[in-house]
Amino acid sequence: MKIAVFGAGAMGSLYAARFAMAGHSVVAVDPWGAHVAAINANGLRMRGPDGEHHIKGIQASLSPDLAEDAELVVIATKASAVGVAAKAIGPLIRANTMVLTIQNGLGAGARIAEHLPSECTLLGVADGFGASMVEPGFVQHTAMKLIRLGEVEGGMTPRLNAMEDTWQQAGFNAKAFDDIHQLIWEKLLCNVTLSAPCTVYDCTVGELLANAEHWANALTCTREAYACGLAENIRFSFNDPVEYVTKFAEVVAKASPSMRLDHMARRASEIGFINGAIPPLGRKHNIPTPMNEKLSADVRRLEEAFLGEVT
Repeated sequence: MKIAVFGAGAMGSLYAARFAMAGHSVVAVDPWGAHVAAINANGLRMRGPDGEHHIKGIQASLSPDLAEDAELVVIATKASAVGVAAKAIGPLIRANTMVLTIQNGLGAGARIAEHLPSECTLLGVADGFGASMVEPGFVQHTAMKLIRLGEVEGGMTPRLNAMEDTWQQAGFNAKAFDDIHQLIWEKLLCNVTLSAPCTVYDCTVGELLANAEHWANALTCTREAYACGLAENIRFSFNDPVEYVTKFAEVVAKASPSMRLDHMARRASEIGFINGAIPPLGRKHNIPTPMNEKLSADVRRLEEAFLGEVT
């Protein structure tokens, strides 16, 4: 099938590489000119636990027009760019086009619904990848745990099962679920635990685990978010959020969350969709969320200090 990946950063490049290796016709749309040029000139390099691969044949472009007639469009942008991507995709949508959005944090489905019909949209959650860009045209990842897939409105459908098959055949551990919002929240718990703390304390996940004070603060973020999720009627698959996020952190101990990588590259982060999404829910349900509020403010202050330094 023809697959278009919108947002060929670390995760998007990983998706594009695996789909191309599985024999699909893959196009990658991204605003990073050097990355687009490197893919078109020399192919895409990928390094991971299964070794290093050099994938030729992926077409990359700055323009969304390259994605016309795609049967599957994967939106792998940052959460803040989901609406822009969905708007760009709108004119390219055909009757048989499926759009799958995979982001950290909350609200991607709602932002896509402003521009695309809900009946063409699926939601995904990527768990335990630890992906990062080495240089233009070169992506690496430390693990590849699970891609979770689901319908916006819930339930199991033939197209959801077909999507699961497509990802599995490309070498991903992928699974379809009838309640994707549960999985989005379970990933969010991991994100709020690691993202702002690793960014503010400027450390890897393993270094966060090794610092008792910093890890205690991270777990406070976990408990605050978990309480908000319960108030939102999320049906978590576990009763002990601390055990859940600790196991996840141990799997990706060598990695840095994408939020910290954004700051290292002097880019704005997704703080408003991760730790920053918890305090408004806390106010909605009268649940105290002081640690998420403090660390979110710390991340924003760090960003204010460097955003003026870059274009």
